[in-house]
Amino acid sequence: MAILLAEDGGFKPPSTADFELPPVFGDNPYTTKPIFLVFLSVILISIFFIAASRKAAVVPSKLQFAGESIYSFVRNDLARDVIGHEFMRFVPYLFTLFTFILTNNLFGIVPGLQFPAMSRVSFPYVLAMFTFVIFHYVAIKHKGLIAYLKEIMFMPGVPKPVYILLTPIEVATYFLVRPLTLSLRLFANMFAGHLLLLVFILGGEHLLQGVIGLKLVSPFAFAFGIGLTFFEFMVQCLQAYIFTLLTALYIAGALADEH
Repeated sequence: MAILLAEDGGFKPPSTADFELPPVFGDNPYTTKPIFLVFLSVILISIFFIAASRKAAVVPSKLQFAGESIYSFVRNDLARDVIGHEFMRFVPYLFTLFTFILTNNLFGIVPGLQFPAMSRVSFPYVLAMFTFVIFHYVAIKHKGLIAYLKEIMFMPGVPKPVYILLTPIEVATYFLVRPLTLSLRLFANMFAGHLLLLVFILGGEHLLQGVIGLKLVSPFAFAFGIGLTFFEFMVQCLQAYIFTLLTALYIAGALADEH
């Protein structure tokens, strides 16, 4: 029905095709909008924190206070409280991870940009890969390769025949399931949120072009879209927090003597 309406000049609902943006320059697949947004996020984050720390004072300016608040939140609430006494060496990664994800998520509600880069699954995959490379490296360095693999494959206190079933599950969990769930959680939330915003904003615009009865309904679609934007803002912040928190939890588990 939606396809017929679209072919007749009616409303064409948003779909996954709206996330497949064409290259900005020619046919180069590395010049799409999401890639430019990722580079823009790195530039904006760098400029913000350089500016915030450039003229540090005992009595901080508003900009310095904002920068220090974000850093303190990641350092104290996500690193120190979760990882423990060895937290400091992981703060740079967690801080970079949190600000990078948050900025790219917020692009989804910024006028003129309006596309969350994390709604392209390749970016969460790469971030999850970095997290689990660090996780496995820390665990191997802390426990040794043999002891770490033994811990994964042969859980203590389990009858030996159970290992036939349990060992493949544990290996899959550590090396496949955890990275996938970490990345897909972020991707799915950003994808679904952006799709809902498109439905209500574009739907409201389409209703304005209809008969008088539909025009009267269009303000409700726009109002719902605006309300959904505020909800999406909370989801964007929450997903950046969850991804970073889970990363800290995985690192803490790698440093623990027993899982």
